[in-house]
Amino acid sequence: MAGSLIKIDEEIVTTATPSVTLTGIDSTYDVYMVRINNVTGATDGAYVRTRFTVSGTADTSSNYDRAAKELRANTTFGNSAQTNQDGFNFVTTGNGTSETSQIVFYLFNFNNASEYSFATFEETTFDSTNTLKGRQGGGVLTVAQATDGINFFMSSGNITSGSFVLYGLKK
Repeated sequence: MAGSLIKIDEEIVTTATPSVTLTGIDSTYDVYMVRINNVTGATDGAYVRTRFTVSGTADTSSNYDRAAKELRANTTFGNSAQTNQDGFNFVTTGNGTSETSQIVFYLFNFNNASEYSFATFEETTFDSTNTLKGRQGGGVLTVAQATDGINFFMSSGNITSGSFVLYGLKK
């Protein structure tokens, strides 16, 4: 698959910032992939949040639904779901050196104004108690509109570090 990934946009956070937006989604590719690595927030116990963008601006409507299977190193697995939210929430992380989040998204129907934009995701994180957590699932923005990117921010405080990369998958 490595030869099939075409880098479209990249943001490397080295100083605190409120959000990161990756854009460039158009009809060139049917499927896009986003990879975020080593994301840390300024606030302990905050979680990474995500919204899709329309014309480069985050859609803040309460039309996001998400469901996932959660895996934790310190207990049994569980289910996690949200409906009618103003974005997707992911597992909490801390603000210590080893407390980072990694997420891979696959984005579908983003450029199709007649369909809902949706994503699948896989995530792992070490939280503020150094517990390894992971989730696998999907989410949808239940509005038929063309979306052109994805926005990341923390539930509280700034993003202090991390790598955010958008790829197109060759047809």
